[in-house]
Amino acid sequence: MFESLELMPLEELEARWDTCRRILASAEPAAGGLMAFSRQSIYYLTGVLAQGVFWLPLAGRPVLLLRRGIERARLESPMEDVSLFRSYGEVPGLLARFESPLAGTVAVEKSGLSWGLGELFTAKLPGVAFKNADKVLAKTQAVKSDWELTKMRLSGARHHKALFELMPGRIAPGMTERELSLAAWDVLFSLGHQGLMRMSAYGEEVFMGHISAGDSGNYPSVYNGPLGLRGEHPAIPFMGYAGKVWKTGEVLAMDIGFTIEGYCTDKTQVYFAGQASRIPDAVRAAHDFCIEVQGYVADNLRPGNIPSQVYAHCVDWARRAGFAEGFMALGANKVPFLGHGIGLAIDGHPVIAKGFDEPFETGMVMAVEPKMGIPGVGMVGVENTFEVTDAGGVCLTGDAYDIVCVGE
Repeated sequence: MFESLELMPLEELEARWDTCRRILASAEPAAGGLMAFSRQSIYYLTGVLAQGVFWLPLAGRPVLLLRRGIERARLESPMEDVSLFRSYGEVPGLLARFESPLAGTVAVEKSGLSWGLGELFTAKLPGVAFKNADKVLAKTQAVKSDWELTKMRLSGARHHKALFELMPGRIAPGMTERELSLAAWDVLFSLGHQGLMRMSAYGEEVFMGHISAGDSGNYPSVYNGPLGLRGEHPAIPFMGYAGKVWKTGEVLAMDIGFTIEGYCTDKTQVYFAGQASRIPDAVRAAHDFCIEVQGYVADNLRPGNIPSQVYAHCVDWARRAGFAEGFMALGANKVPFLGHGIGLAIDGHPVIAKGFDEPFETGMVMAVEPKMGIPGVGMVGVENTFEVTDAGGVCLTGDAYDIVCVGE
């Protein structure tokens, strides 16, 4: 006999289903229900991380169809209507058997299947019209419940302890980026980091984070984030390079996520190899500006404020302050955003960027990451995870944002 490590409360799932239905009815009024395929979305909507199809009708009982693992689903999910299936062609019949028939128009998680599987799915369901449910699912997951926030607050507290309190005692100039990565891994795991972090953008990957000493912070990047890095190898562009040594007088940026029970927080801590009095004026000024920007964004993380307007203000502020060249990275590494939602995935909805014109809502959680690339030096700046509240953003990942000095 086995017991689940955690059983997601049925009330939690029902609230998520209700939110998803409300957003679906507004976004795709012709759709009679929604289908999710990705493991992340299925976990969010059922409580079990599984491969299969989740059907949420606008009215009626949801159904979970699994490729395998029905015994685990019965342990970990409070859902009653669960079945195995082998072919997408079985889906309409199985749903009818559960008295939750497939609608003529269905919103589907298009990013949850590869192109090939998507074509196979639609071919097996002739006569059904399909709409895109990706934004519906993203918006549903954007506002966190108290159940979720409890996990993220715990993650954030341990995250700060790891990078701000413990890491300085474990690293020193002369260590390679890979040695720094291993030290970070040891500290994070000692505090309960559970290893796996997820991204919602199709095909994106992440492993622990970015460790960038000196000019590695400006190394050409294909990752959709401002901090460059050499990484382990061109095939594994994460963590740090064994051939790059952190030298006295150099900055070190650690952009690392923390995850507890599936939920992530994001944080970047910058260190300096040497005494605070030796930090170059340009480095200090750039970092202080990023702290100011973070403070402005945090103060505006209130329900009703518009992400795109916050972004536009900060970009113009950087231009007026003379930081336009390096703000949010140099050259081709520059990214057109200032922060992003976070939760089960690191890259959640909404984004603090142009085009995101719907207001923040209470309960959203945002990673805010103003950073500055400095030619020949590397990257400085901050990233922290904030909860949107009526009083402004509440930081979950600590309240100390300065550069931490290590070594003589």
